[in-house]
Amino acid sequence: MLAHRIRVTGVVQGVGFRPFVWRLAQQLQLTGWVRNDAQGVELLAQGSALRLAELLERLRLEAPPLARVATVQAQAALAEAFTSFTILASQSGQASTAIGPDVAVCFDCLDELFEPTSRRYRHAFITCTHCGPRFTVTRELPYDRPQTSMAPFPLCPACGTDYTAPANRRFHAETTCCPQCGPRLTLSDPQAQAITGDPIAQTLQLLQSGHIVAIKGLGGFHLACDARNPEALARLRWRKNREAKPLAVMLANVASVAPYAQVSDAERALLESRERPIVLLRTAIGGAAALPGVAPGLLNLGVMLPTTPIHFLLFHEAAGRPAGTQWLSEPQAMVLVLTSANPGGEPIVRDSLEAHTRLADIADAFLDHDRDIVARCDDSVIAPMGAGWQFIRRSRGYAPAAISLPHSGPSVLAFGAHLKNTVCVTRGNEAYLSPHIGDLDNAASCAFLDETVQRLCDLLNVKPSLVAHDLHPDDYSTRAAISFAAQHGLPTLAVQHHHAHIGAVCAEHGWHGALLGLALDGVGLGTDATAWGGELLKVEGAQFERLGHLRPLALPGGDKAAREPWRMAACVWHELGRNADIPRRFQEPGAATVATMLERQFNCPRTSSMGRVFDAAAALLGLCSYMTYEALAPVLLAQEATIFIEEKGWPDPMTDGWTITDSGQLNLLPLLASLDCAPDVNQAAARFHATLIAALTDWVMRAADATGLKTLAWGGGCFLNTLLSSGLRQNLEQRGLTVLAPIRTSPGDGSIALGQAWVGMNYLETN
Repeated sequence: MLAHRIRVTGVVQGVGFRPFVWRLAQQLQLTGWVRNDAQGVELLAQGSALRLAELLERLRLEAPPLARVATVQAQAALAEAFTSFTILASQSGQASTAIGPDVAVCFDCLDELFEPTSRRYRHAFITCTHCGPRFTVTRELPYDRPQTSMAPFPLCPACGTDYTAPANRRFHAETTCCPQCGPRLTLSDPQAQAITGDPIAQTLQLLQSGHIVAIKGLGGFHLACDARNPEALARLRWRKNREAKPLAVMLANVASVAPYAQVSDAERALLESRERPIVLLRTAIGGAAALPGVAPGLLNLGVMLPTTPIHFLLFHEAAGRPAGTQWLSEPQAMVLVLTSANPGGEPIVRDSLEAHTRLADIADAFLDHDRDIVARCDDSVIAPMGAGWQFIRRSRGYAPAAISLPHSGPSVLAFGAHLKNTVCVTRGNEAYLSPHIGDLDNAASCAFLDETVQRLCDLLNVKPSLVAHDLHPDDYSTRAAISFAAQHGLPTLAVQHHHAHIGAVCAEHGWHGALLGLALDGVGLGTDATAWGGELLKVEGAQFERLGHLRPLALPGGDKAAREPWRMAACVWHELGRNADIPRRFQEPGAATVATMLERQFNCPRTSSMGRVFDAAAALLGLCSYMTYEALAPVLLAQEATIFIEEKGWPDPMTDGWTITDSGQLNLLPLLASLDCAPDVNQAAARFHATLIAALTDWVMRAADATGLKTLAWGGGCFLNTLLSSGLRQNLEQRGLTVLAPIRTSPGDGSIALGQAWVGMNYLETN
């Protein structure tokens, strides 16, 4: 008889790991015990050497679906007189474990949900160890019911039996409940007066009659309406002040998607995954007409499937309450618009008082419940790309799952960027990137940032050694970082924005040493106090060198030029020596004033931004003069190019479309000049992309030859353009370069905090 004391770390709490260990012990005839503690899962197992070795192997290979095992460590122990294998109560202590993200309802729970003889039939909070909320209900670790928002709901005798039976899939499933002991659904009007009747049935009736309902989800409320009702959709847009930005829809299942969008096998797998992100699908022929106003003028439609029992119950009600789950594989007629419940730009609403206050002028009714949402968590958004996919927004279902780092180091707290903000905390050899916080343009989002910083530090029991932030002194994230550091007596490190973009890619790929970095985005403050955005860098840990940049263009009117692409097109005319013709070429109010500003270089800061090059190209082709939402101009430009390429293939790039100076400055003015008044807009848009890819390839290869570096990392929001990213990758790899791109994070500013943290860890290592 041998004994091993075994420590398992990673995401191993709230995922059914202890009953999994118990079942393994029964199968292998081992004795001993298992328990949760602040570091993860600890067990003492006794048996033969052969069976203990099998236990260690199976702990790694057969873990429950929501578990993520980081390490399994065993050491010899003294054998004791155990006659069975038991599950002990959790031990508290200094936390070094982590909590997993929220996930969708599992198939076993759906079987119960729609089985009329089940005591959990149509129970809106059905869950087990394999599904449901985790991060958004957890107050502290270890993950035990008293430390979640389920604490106010004592288990009834029947649920108590499930909870304490090791063979039951609800053994220590902390959100276990039933209609007798769980939270309750309520439906109320904007004055918080209860609407009588079954909340699900009444909600469906409201939706079908054209009303807007705020529905409480996992990480906050959604605003829902009938996607096939143009009047309801128009009211939602008007009330939410979301004039044209695309909205996502929820359908019952993949079988229901066909009339509206095309779905590949890979996209189906994403839609049906336990994370349940919004997936951007190519709109089917007739799809836009069937859902007018949902994604106006766009080739793609954001689609998601039900995540919570509440979502499933609404579709079940619309289907006529069929028994069993067969209906879930059959096409269903209902299509819901589901968008984050928040006034424009503010964080998602999470509790009843907040909902009735902030959404009073938007929602006609509120489908609510009394289980608190501890942490806000917006939906994740994913764009398919070739055979794979990339994050547009990494949040619910994925965050705050740890990103493994190549080595351990002192903890760094990073405050992220001003736009699409997230924060990041490192602990040991793992980085925890928060769910999406958003743009820090309002007080509510700034408060959400502060709240998230404190929550992550508390939940992970981290005391940072360094606080990292952006170089821009006026960003709220910078000011908040400096204030936090001062309060806690910590040093700070300012990290240049594009260095952070490349750092994020290095972090998730575990890259050591020097490499080339290509950062293409809208804007980030450079070390020379100018606006950067098209940068070729050499990056090595906490150091970087600017090898080259795009030829700077003026921003007539400053930030206003980023919202009005025609101004960037006017700048191109000015750079081409055609300033006097600007009022004639551009019939916009203020064109003459812009021409004068450019001539006198008044209020015309210069930028090397690739994002502004895309804006200028779209305006020169007549695709977009004013942006009603961020990135509209480059999206429309890529769409026109896609239409041409799908019909006729890639055009040849312009051989004279760019120049590169000895100092590494890439000039794209010849390419932009060729776009003006092009007779075939689609062809010109495609040629723009082909030439841009050729120019970037030339630029990068010259730097590779000069430095001897054969690995390139890229980042920045421009790489969300799949034509650019796929074409450039193919070119560079054909020429012998290794390309590292974001995989577990977005290329955009949502990954900046991870890059800041990575730079901070390297800084501490070398200083």
